[in-house]
Amino acid sequence: MSHYVGNLHGRQVGGKQIFPARSRAYFAASYPEGAHKLTHDLVAHPLLELEALAQLGETLPAASIEYNRGDLPIGITEKPGATGRTIGETIREIDSANSWAVLKNIEQDPAYAGLLHELLDEMREVIEPATGEMLTPQGFIFVTSPDAVTPYHFDPEHNILLQLRGSKAMTLWPAGDNRFAPDKVHEAYHTGGGRELGWEETFADFGITFPLHPGDAVYVPVMAPHYVRNGTEVSVSLSITWRSNWSYDEADARAFNHLLRRWGMTPRSTNRWPRQNRLKALGCRIARRIPGLL
Repeated sequence: MSHYVGNLHGRQVGGKQIFPARSRAYFAASYPEGAHKLTHDLVAHPLLELEALAQLGETLPAASIEYNRGDLPIGITEKPGATGRTIGETIREIDSANSWAVLKNIEQDPAYAGLLHELLDEMREVIEPATGEMLTPQGFIFVTSPDAVTPYHFDPEHNILLQLRGSKAMTLWPAGDNRFAPDKVHEAYHTGGGRELGWEETFADFGITFPLHPGDAVYVPVMAPHYVRNGTEVSVSLSITWRSNWSYDEADARAFNHLLRRWGMTPRSTNRWPRQNRLKALGCRIARRIPGLL
């Protein structure tokens, strides 16, 4: 299976760069393992207005939309229940819907694919020398009711979250630390399980909170645990994400560790950047060829 998506050419939204030179310099100094705050100039865009997003949600396949109650605790261990609204109703009524909604893989729509590629291409000269070819560019848009919570979880992509409307606070923990995201949870996720994480109040002492307002952004390293608490107004955010050969190797090594546990072993944790996970990743890819093994 190829993870590569096209050749992205140098383009700029509205003829100007969205990430200022200072933000690109911060990104270069911290990528790929350091969470850090950035700024951007993508505050107003017709594709990111609520009505446009409601229409996008109504055209995306069911697997590409998710919307849940917003009055959730920080930590949950399974998907929350449905709200009874459609995705279009949720977004159009988001100020009173008590929900958070995410539109996944917006690159399925050509207009949103163009926007995603333009933004990622601004960071290509930093990303590719560090982690190699930029693979699987994907975009996610979050539309959130006032005071809603996105519970504690992790994601498998390199991610820059751009705040477009309203405010929120994202709190992050170090990636790869077994205290905050146990190895067994990672391994279960990479073999078909969920990404939700159990929460302990003692974790609060170790997280870093990034307040986000329109024009702010935050870089989230691969698999860094985090949760988000929305402000008192409707929030709209855009995540631009990509994968690397390193991130795929780490994911496959996690899956291989899951197999080793099934065989009664106690495998070592996977390596974080810049150390590699190639041998376990290769073992996973061989195992996938054997029916029923993974």
